[in-house]
Amino acid sequence: MLNVLFVVIGIVLLTTGGEALIRGSLAAANRLRISPLLSGLLIVGFGTSAPELVVSIDAALSQRPDIAVGNVVGSNIGNNLLILGLCAVITPLAVKPLVLRRDGVTAVAACILFLILVGGDALVRSDAAIFLLALAAYLFWAYFTERSGNAPSATLHIAEGEEVTTLPKTAVWIVMAVVFGLALLIIGSQVLLKGAVGIAEAFGVSEAVIGLTLVAVGTSLPELSISVIAAFRRHADVAIGNILGSNIFNLLGILGISALLQPLPVHERILQFDQWVMLGTSLILLFFLYTGSRLSRIEGGLLLLGYAVYVSFSFLMFNT
Repeated sequence: MLNVLFVVIGIVLLTTGGEALIRGSLAAANRLRISPLLSGLLIVGFGTSAPELVVSIDAALSQRPDIAVGNVVGSNIGNNLLILGLCAVITPLAVKPLVLRRDGVTAVAACILFLILVGGDALVRSDAAIFLLALAAYLFWAYFTERSGNAPSATLHIAEGEEVTTLPKTAVWIVMAVVFGLALLIIGSQVLLKGAVGIAEAFGVSEAVIGLTLVAVGTSLPELSISVIAAFRRHADVAIGNILGSNIFNLLGILGISALLQPLPVHERILQFDQWVMLGTSLILLFFLYTGSRLSRIEGGLLLLGYAVYVSFSFLMFNT
């Protein structure tokens, strides 16, 4: 029970810290007159992945690579199946193919790059450099193709920033929000890791399984919050764009930074099973979006069912 309490407290701290960091960063960007496009693309699109980033870095430095890698792979699977499935059930997510073609293809390409680089059973510093260079190339491509504001996806990233309201107004509150958010993220990651490792030991399951499921869902709550709010407001592009942006940053940014700090051996079950689930769900999502130019409630229900099956398999058949 104590380990479960640690996990709950850790998730609460990570979620609160991520929200504070995003709000403080957006307020700072507004005061510094940073463009709404860049704010939406970087701060919201990638800022929601801050809990995954801190947890994976902490796990890597703590010599727990199964949690570091499992957290990223599991978060992407959860983003595709759980979060977008839930959002589509709330309201069908209509999307124009041109709006997300770049981000959707990049998300799939990032999965394929991951499969290629883990062919040696580990992510080393040279792999980390490739990830980070690919992320930098994507960011330059995204920004310079949208800075005119005429591209449909530019409107998407600007709208992402507008989904976050109630920003701190003064410089003091902005600094406090950023510092407070970072502190909660660091403390929350340590508490969550302590509880997650304890649960893995108590139930005799591997740290990879815990990282792929419990830790991954817990660190994905900021994405869930932004996307569900967008779904209720009928902002379909924001919900989908937020998830695709998060998936790209998870693989290229978080694994890139984590492997740069500490080489990461990849668990055998991730190599045999989870990386293929991640690629498969990314392709299915892209197929759903482009065939009907929308994610319907039925398709959302199928995604949710797929996540339930995945979690069941994780604990019943692939728990080592």
